[in-house]
Amino acid sequence: MNELTVIIPLYNEQEIINELYDRLSASVASISPDFILLFVDDGSKDHTLEKVMQIATKDKRVKYISFSRNFGHQVAVSAGLDHCQSKAVVIIDGDLQDPPELIPSLYAKYQEGFEVVYARRLKRKGETWFKLLTAKLFYRLMKRITSIDLPLDVGDFRIIDQKIVECLRQMPEQHKFLRGQIAWLGFRQAFVEYERDSRKAGKTGYPLKKMVRFALDGITAFSNSPLRLVTNLGIFISLLSFLIILYALYSHFVLQQTITGWTSLIISSMFIGGVQLLSIGIIGEYISRINTDVRKRPLYIVDKSNIDTN
Repeated sequence: MNELTVIIPLYNEQEIINELYDRLSASVASISPDFILLFVDDGSKDHTLEKVMQIATKDKRVKYISFSRNFGHQVAVSAGLDHCQSKAVVIIDGDLQDPPELIPSLYAKYQEGFEVVYARRLKRKGETWFKLLTAKLFYRLMKRITSIDLPLDVGDFRIIDQKIVECLRQMPEQHKFLRGQIAWLGFRQAFVEYERDSRKAGKTGYPLKKMVRFALDGITAFSNSPLRLVTNLGIFISLLSFLIILYALYSHFVLQQTITGWTSLIISSMFIGGVQLLSIGIIGEYISRINTDVRKRPLYIVDKSNIDTN
């Protein structure tokens, strides 16, 4: 069993592969010469895989997994976890926003007896105000509506013990939210603070659409609050409707004033219809995830790899 494996998910990172490899190798070698760099290519459309394969021919400590198509960042990390047997595992993105030079600090904290040591961001350079605001709101919302102690201002950059890896392998859900799963596991956790750099090259792999999907995966995986919201809305509207009916009867029989009006009828119908559609949508998100898990399809399909599975 190796001392350390570094899992690096990649998607269209051909411009920085060489720098990424150099910095990772230098950083991890300062800890132990017995390490593996495991690159997981998530269906890149550029020459990312070819560059990784070239490096692997020169350095036997470099392993790679290439998917048949793009399956997503969290699935790429999960594939790396499925194929590592080291005592400790580092997860780091391949865009060099998270500095590889922080790995020795994470490892030193891990050596103190913590099973999970995550990197907490003090600053996030190069991010738009919209992304910073939505990320801040999302993680604080998650902390309020879930029972897990989800650390704030952190991503997937962390070091975890092999026992954490084994536990994650026992979680079969298709819609992965790894930082939530690791927080849910518990164990002894600590953090190291750092300043996140701006992206070196290329475009982000998380546009708005993927950010929304990622947020939905996290909320539906660890909270039933949206379902309770649907229930509470149903109770509230039922009570409101009952009170309106009582008022209409009182106005007609006691005050001798019959309530009329096309506008009020349409507004009330649109309000109730909107709430119904919202409720169906929320319930549908949960049913969709159940449906995906029931299919039991493979989480990912490996196209190429230099990992010996024997």
